[in-house]
Order: sequence, then structure tokens, then C-alpha cells
Amino acid sequence: MTAAAPAYSRILLKLSGEALMGGGGYGIDDAMLSRIVSEIAEVSRLGVQIGVVIGGGNIFRGMAGAAGGMDRAAADYMGMLATVMNAMALADAMRREGLPARVQSALRIDQVVEPYIRGRAIRHLEAGRVVVFAAGTGNPFFTTDTAAALRGAEIGAQIVLKATKVDGIYTADPKKEPSAQRFSRISFDEAIARNLAVLDATAFALCRDQKLPINVFSIFKSGALRRVVIGEDEGTLVHS
Repeated sequence: MTAAAPAYSRILLKLSGEALMGGGGYGIDDAMLSRIVSEIAEVSRLGVQIGVVIGGGNIFRGMAGAAGGMDRAAADYMGMLATVMNAMALADAMRREGLPARVQSALRIDQVVEPYIRGRAIRHLEAGRVVVFAAGTGNPFFTTDTAAALRGAEIGAQIVLKATKVDGIYTADPKKEPSAQRFSRISFDEAIARNLAVLDATAFALCRDQKLPINVFSIFKSGALRRVVIGEDEGTLVHS
């Protein structure tokens, strides 16, 4: 049986820090980390070039720190450092899986990880390495969703894959409305008209302007990442 050909040759995967917690309330769950890496490795073996933007909410959230009275910029920088920790853990798990990976940080921490350099990132991708982008955009007041849209556009990704706890975008909250229907596809304009929270507003606008489609899917659903990449009806595709 011939393996299905991927629908995309280069993708940007957005992972939340919370995804790494698994069933825990803080930090990194080793079993969950291993499962996510196995799914990324499966897609990489299809010949797909993969960039990953990782959040830091399992360790520290800048917005939460600011809500507690901390200076917002300082809180956001702390959140960026949390993403570096997650990126290093993710890349290390990839190497143990036999998947070559590099971490590039928007904040300069040269003794620990590479600085973000667009051309070098693209060369890593072309050489079959996964590139994990850490520290968001390197600027306070911008989310890792925006970093995902930005890095996706910069590296020439064909799609941004937003890994969430829900298997797509629904007409209503499926936890509150059991009759809610999942959208298989939806346009950027319709998502705006329905006020659907796909990504934060800045990230969404950037993807729309760059005609960079988004697929929202569940990282907790086994095999979902591969099914999205080979073009099956998985998650919700937001398109121009």
C-alpha cells in the first residue's frame, strides 16, 4: 500500500505550552512530549519540512503576570524565556527520536541556542531538520500566535497548523452546545463575520493578508497532524 503524499511541503506548527502538560497542571509531561514528537517525526518522514513555534504557558504566562501587577513588558520577556525552555525540551526529545532539530530564539542566548536568522532557518529546513522557533517575536505585547504567523510567512510555509485542545472550529462552544457543528472549511471573511477566535487578531490579520491558510486541529487526537498534512478532512481549514 502506497503511503499518501503530503498536501504541503513546508508547514509551520503552532504548539501551546499547555499541550506539553498532558494531564498535569504545570511543566512538561514526558509521555505527552514523547507522543507529540512521534507525530512530528511521522510527518517529517513524509518529506515535509517543519517549523514549530512553541508557547510557554505551562511555565509562565506574561498576561497572567501582568494581571497580577507585574510590569507587562517584564512579564512578557519572562514568558519568552519559558518558551526557550520548552523549545529546548522539544528539540532534545526530537533528537532522542532520531529527528534532527535546531532551536532558534528571537532573544539572543547564543551560549544555549541559535539566534533566529531567517536564511539559516530555511537552510535547516531544506536539510531535513525541524526548526523550533522560541521567544515569540522577541518583542513584548505580541503573542506566540503572532510569532507563528510571522515565522510562517518568513519561511515560506504553505500553511499554519494551530494545535489546540479542540478538533476544529465550531458554530458554538461544543462543550456548552452539544449540537454545535464543526466547520470543515471556512473563509477568513466568514470567520471575521462570525467573530470566531481562530488566532489572536494580529496573527489572524497577518495570515489573511499573506493568504497563508490556517488549520485548527486537536493535538490530543492521535494521528491528527498526519491527517491534516496529507489533506484529509481533519480540523478546520481557514482559507482566503
